Amino acid sequence: MSGWLDALHFRGSPVLITGAAGGIGRRLAAAFAELDAELVLVDRPGADWEPVRAALQGLAVRPVTYLECDLEDQAERQRLIDRQVGNDQPLAVLVNNAAFVGTSDLSGWAVPFAQQSVETFRRALEVNLTAVFHLCQGLAPSLGRARGGGAIVNIGSIHGALGPDWRLYEGTAMSNPAAYAASKGGVIQLTRWLSTTLAPAVRVNAVSPGGILRGQPETFVRRYEQRTPLGRMGTEDDVVGAVLHLAGGWSRYTTGQHLLVDGGWSTW
Repeated sequence: MSGWLDALHFRGSPVLITGAAGGIGRRLAAAFAELDAELVLVDRPGADWEPVRAALQGLAVRPVTYLECDLEDQAERQRLIDRQVGNDQPLAVLVNNAAFVGTSDLSGWAVPFAQQSVETFRRALEVNLTAVFHLCQGLAPSLGRARGGGAIVNIGSIHGALGPDWRLYEGTAMSNPAAYAASKGGVIQLTRWLSTTLAPAVRVNAVSPGGILRGQPETFVRRYEQRTPLGRMGTEDDVVGAVLHLAGGWSRYTTGQHLLVDGGWSTW
């Protein structure tokens, strides 16, 4: 390949990012904007877009579209798909970043296994796995028309590949719900399935972050760092670099891969 730096740029091609108002989504939006992508940013109704706009200040020279979509709602997902498929300009990249992570006060979520509810399990799978399937299926025709082929990057989790170490959570209000792990494990396998199904027109890969430092209790952070070869928790920017690599021209012969960005956590 010639023009290694040129291969990083998207030349105004549209990139759709779900969960774009969150920490990782916001950093992804800024990075893709800096690499000359047109942005289609999606998050749930009522999302706070101001930090995203601030992050894009001075970076976005291409159009930026902000869309609200409840990914738990099939009809809303279909409207999002129809809108994008109806666009004459093919989609270059789809980043399935949005995730149902729940809250500590959500019934049947951050509680012991015996108390985790079937209803909450279903809700998590709908957003974290079914929505990924639906968007990939619906947007595949647009991605397939992209110059040089489109790319899908699904955001998984180390919890979708590994069992939880419950010692980390002792004495904290934190938890590790089965629904989150099962849904992210499904995303990883769906990535492999899609990679052979959509080839050669669309490449499909997954990035699974390890723990991201976000104000967790000090005891949890200390235990996590001691358990990690690189000696720290991850940051949003650690994830962004992996996504850009798999989305862009540097990885045009890479598909069906699952990249763990976990500071070496999974190597012990």
